[in-house]
Amino acid sequence: MSAQFIMITEIDVTSGTTQEVVEKWRSITPAEDVLQRVFYRSTDDETVLEIVALNSLNVQGSLLSYFDTTTEAVREFLKSDFRRQLLSFVEAPRKTDGLLPSTQFLQLRHVEVLPPMYKAYRHWREETIFDVVRNAEVIELFLAYHSAISTEPGVMFLSGFNGDVDSYMKVFNSDRYKDIVQQAGNQYITGGEKGLYTRLYQLIS
Repeated sequence: MSAQFIMITEIDVTSGTTQEVVEKWRSITPAEDVLQRVFYRSTDDETVLEIVALNSLNVQGSLLSYFDTTTEAVREFLKSDFRRQLLSFVEAPRKTDGLLPSTQFLQLRHVEVLPPMYKAYRHWREETIFDVVRNAEVIELFLAYHSAISTEPGVMFLSGFNGDVDSYMKVFNSDRYKDIVQQAGNQYITGGEKGLYTRLYQLIS
């Protein structure tokens, strides 16, 4: 069952240091509020992604200490500061048995929805986005979260798959899905179609 609360952390690191950064990061004892964690790397650049399952949204005490210890451990390799988002689980058209994704690849799909349109958007996505996802066997999991604390507020989909990237991409490059994106941009997303972004990551074992 998916974690009710997760924290996503991203950092950009200097070229060729991804594995070393993750090893140092993994060596740090997680905070008491952390139930589980997993690491991914960007398929496009030198970005490291940590996803942690949290017991609650309490960001005090041991979690803040974990932030400080992690920063000190990898500071020399950083090209950016830590970017963190606290997210709350909403629903999953394709569920996972674990707290967190463990697929070979993970795509983050973010949309910022106009607040007055949120209820209508939830109904609309059930009949459009989720219908596509449920009928795409290549997608292993698809989890819908919503920001609790974030500088990028809105909906965050965690879409996981194994195997061929091109086969996965065909799902979201289809004519039907392009039409869905256009509908979302016209009706629900702030900034039109520019209110949506996607990023692809690969699991670090």
